[in-house]
Amino acid sequence: MIIKNFYSKNQRGFSLIEMMVVVAILGLIVLGLVTFFTGGTKSWVAGQSQLTAQRDARQAMDRMVRKIREGKNVKSDSDGTTITIVYTDLSEKEYRKSSSVLLEDNSPLINNLIDKNYNENPIFKYFDNNEVEVTPSGNNVSKVHIELEVDVDKDGNPDISLNTDVNLRNYGL
Repeated sequence: MIIKNFYSKNQRGFSLIEMMVVVAILGLIVLGLVTFFTGGTKSWVAGQSQLTAQRDARQAMDRMVRKIREGKNVKSDSDGTTITIVYTDLSEKEYRKSSSVLLEDNSPLINNLIDKNYNENPIFKYFDNNEVEVTPSGNNVSKVHIELEVDVDKDGNPDISLNTDVNLRNYGL
């Protein structure tokens, strides 16, 4: 009786070249997947930082609006980067842009503000009862327009733009 060997010469394995081709193809597939997931992760992180910055800027703007709304009068500097709110009890609160930060009484309120020519496009604009833009002097300001541009990714272009009008509730008291 002849026993046939199952591992005969007719059965071959893979050659070294075939194995190298398979490894190269799998390497390209893995590289593509890693690139895809890395890009997705970076986009997600950027989106989260954008969302956080937008939420923080909106909260800061809301806080500033509440404080300005309670004012009796406002004072300003000549370049539109500082506003001082005077209340009925004669206390004051100041908002001032310093570099790329908006400060509330020298404490940071909003970071990463866009640097621009504030003589042409100020953060704060002032209006009287007739909706005419004025330069603050005496008690002539009844409304303040605030315009903020925030650059989250620091590329020089605004990522978040916030603007609002605030009527002074205690104007004329």
